[in-house]
Amino acid sequence: MGLRLYDTLQRETVDFEPLDPGRVRIYTCGPTVHDFAHIGNLRTFLFEDLLRRVLKRRGYDVVQVMNLTDVDDKIIGKAVETGVSIGEYTDPYKRAFFDDLAAMRIDPAEEYPAATDHIDAMVGLIERLRDNGHTYTTDDGSIYFRISTFPDYGKLSRVDLSEMRDGARVDSDEYDKESPKDFALWKAAKPDEQAWDTALGRGRPGWHIECSAMSMEYLGESFDIHTGGVDNVFPHHENEIAQSEAATGKPFVRYWIHAEHLIVDGQKMAKSLGNFYTLRDLLDRGYRPRVIRYLLLSVHYRSQLNFTFAGLDQAAAALERLADFADRLEQLPAGDSPNDELAGRTQQAATEFDTALDDDLNSSRALAAVFEWVRDVNRALDSGQATTADRDQLGGFLKSFDSIYDVLTPDPGEAEIGADIEALIAAREAARKAGDYARADAIREELAGRGVVLEDTAQGVRWKKV
Repeated sequence: MGLRLYDTLQRETVDFEPLDPGRVRIYTCGPTVHDFAHIGNLRTFLFEDLLRRVLKRRGYDVVQVMNLTDVDDKIIGKAVETGVSIGEYTDPYKRAFFDDLAAMRIDPAEEYPAATDHIDAMVGLIERLRDNGHTYTTDDGSIYFRISTFPDYGKLSRVDLSEMRDGARVDSDEYDKESPKDFALWKAAKPDEQAWDTALGRGRPGWHIECSAMSMEYLGESFDIHTGGVDNVFPHHENEIAQSEAATGKPFVRYWIHAEHLIVDGQKMAKSLGNFYTLRDLLDRGYRPRVIRYLLLSVHYRSQLNFTFAGLDQAAAALERLADFADRLEQLPAGDSPNDELAGRTQQAATEFDTALDDDLNSSRALAAVFEWVRDVNRALDSGQATTADRDQLGGFLKSFDSIYDVLTPDPGEAEIGADIEALIAAREAARKAGDYARADAIREELAGRGVVLEDTAQGVRWKKV
């Protein structure tokens, strides 16, 4: 079975076939850089990273574009409020976004276009829409897309157009109600707002036109995959389809893929509820980035993820089990003959892992295949049925798993201990050799209280942070 993905437009899981054989072009909705990204944003970015890694694992060349929305109503309002330019306001959040991507081990996209660097492309697209009869201009010079001129409007979100009042329009970049209205392509400048002088007049682009212009500039007028969170389906992605296909007369995107919401303790995440978390919030609580990555990838992207701190603790415990297993593979007894039964079990696990990922990126089922395999291999290790002759195959599958999930390598600083901890470990070893087991046990307990667990092996003492 080849890769199959759930397409929001078709409302079913379908075979994936790129427009150009061997090459996949993806547009992923990036952050609006008016604040730090929250963990719900990170979940979507991680799902997109999973998609990218699976595609590359299947041998595709991937061209991914992730935009940076650095001008919209919120950003302009905050820039005016703080008395700085749009660039001065958004630059710190852009840097923070890339820091978050690096911490979460998200593979870089090929392009990160910022909206403010592509105003000319947006103006050109709006001019095409105007020339095709899809726009109208209001008294203040703002330009709107008239959705009645696009008969397919609503095909992605299934919004009901029957109650739309002719000429009704919405001025804000974002609106929550599933009430279709004509939307702004170009907003005339207001006093004290940053704006651009263009052939359309002085103003700035609406939110929706930004993604259409930038995606088509880097990926062409038709491309393979467009992703985002389910909250983007309407109005943002619906409006993208309308303005893009109205301008070009071509299908805009082949597959629309959306990640479900992240909720916190069963509730919608909101600052007013005190359950709004950024990556920095979780790091300040002592959680490692790879633990957060594991948790956010552990649930299928089309299922809601209920974030809890107990879930984070369970993710940390799962990674400890994998780390302990990897250590056991490094300590296999010598042997010359591979265990054929173990080899067969490993091949079965590898097949189950790949099959799960090919089935609409079923990350939870893929993880289940890995942990069932770890359980079975641990049993073989316990009974002495695995040797160094099996290490390459066992380690090879573990490495294959981690090429997708990327959670086994310690985070920066995680594998380091201070000189005082090293001195305590050395003192315990000296006490053991001298037969002073009471002193050795006391040091072990002191280290455990400081988050360092010791394990005595045939190859010497090992330590790990918990």
